[in-house]
Amino acid sequence: MKTFLVKQKFRFGGERFDIKDDRGVVNYQVEGSFFKIPKTFTIYDAHGEKVSEISKEIFTLLPRFKIQLRDGSNLFIRKKLTFWRDKYEFDRLGLRIEGNFWDLNFKLLDDRDQLVAEIKKEIFHLTSTYTVTVLEDSYADLVISLCVAIDYVEMLESSSS
Repeated sequence: MKTFLVKQKFRFGGERFDIKDDRGVVNYQVEGSFFKIPKTFTIYDAHGEKVSEISKEIFTLLPRFKIQLRDGSNLFIRKKLTFWRDKYEFDRLGLRIEGNFWDLNFKLLDDRDQLVAEIKKEIFHLTSTYTVTVLEDSYADLVISLCVAIDYVEMLESSSS
């Protein structure tokens, strides 16, 4: 089990921030594109190797991201049209998502309903800050990528209103 502190500093230009574990050690570094269309984020591990690349698709009604993991697998995240709460669909994930996307508190469950990860947004911070607990280390790259993509959508929507 690993716990990460994700303290994101999104701006409309280039983004760069570290993701640390519960001991304060940098485990990931996120680098966002600057004035690039489509918007992309590249996540590197502590050794500087690329973990994933997240790209926002541009010709869609609602936000949609493609995540390409280091093993070459791809998955897609789409925001669904709902009136009350934010919902996302995940293609090719093999996991089920439960929780409250509005407040960015949710859980990832496998097909046997076993908890894989939990993401909780901390309040009383000036920037978006999350505690991400991953129970199976093999899912860490995927969970961090999901957190970055979803929070970027939420940041765009909160700044437009």
